[in-house]
Amino acid sequence: MSVILHIETSTDLCSVAVSQDSAIIFQTDNLPKEGDAKESEKPKGTNHASILGVMVDEALSFTDNHAIPFDAVAVSAGPGSYTGLRIGTSMAKGVAYGRNLKLLAVPTLEIQCVPVLLVHDDLPEDALLCPMLDARRMEVYAALYTRALRPVMETAPVVVDETSFKPYLDEHPVYFFGNGAEKCKAVIQHPNAHFLDGVPLLAKYMSPLAEKKFLREDFADVAYFEPNYLKEFQATVAKKLI
Repeated sequence: MSVILHIETSTDLCSVAVSQDSAIIFQTDNLPKEGDAKESEKPKGTNHASILGVMVDEALSFTDNHAIPFDAVAVSAGPGSYTGLRIGTSMAKGVAYGRNLKLLAVPTLEIQCVPVLLVHDDLPEDALLCPMLDARRMEVYAALYTRALRPVMETAPVVVDETSFKPYLDEHPVYFFGNGAEKCKAVIQHPNAHFLDGVPLLAKYMSPLAEKKFLREDFADVAYFEPNYLKEFQATVAKKLI
């Protein structure tokens, strides 16, 4: 049995969840709620610092009130927003240290694949999943996974043009999604390219991935763990141009 606190702050969305043996028993996020007067407004990533602490306190109060002890804290490991990841990582480390819990670092792009697999269970067997995080202009962070979440292309910075992912598109249907995919629709015109809209990146989707890491005892070092900040994209690209 494992009880895990999940923290996801790598984009404008901010969310917290608690899982018990992979089942979600608590969740909260800053997505606009139905009936909210500001429902059409997008979440603002800059308010993570003010709302994450409240969300985590609610999660801790819920488990404490039900006498449910935590075993670990899972945090989105990036890539993603520098500010968002810094805030999420600091909170995860603080809770892990303060409560003597294990720390689990879960790759952000792998988390993004989970809702796709849950909703789109009719994807072709040879389909590849391509989560994308927006960087700037036509730059994204991307990875490629099979339906079993086996990495085909590791997380990497990509400057998107009409030839991007062509070797994979020539052989497989590829499904693009995430906040970096929208700007790629007009550029990637291959007949095997498919774009999925409205795929949220939320803490509750970390659960199956964090549970696997927990069972494998694949823990991160609470003192030294650092996430993969999106700002590292520019340094990587710069090296390639030298």
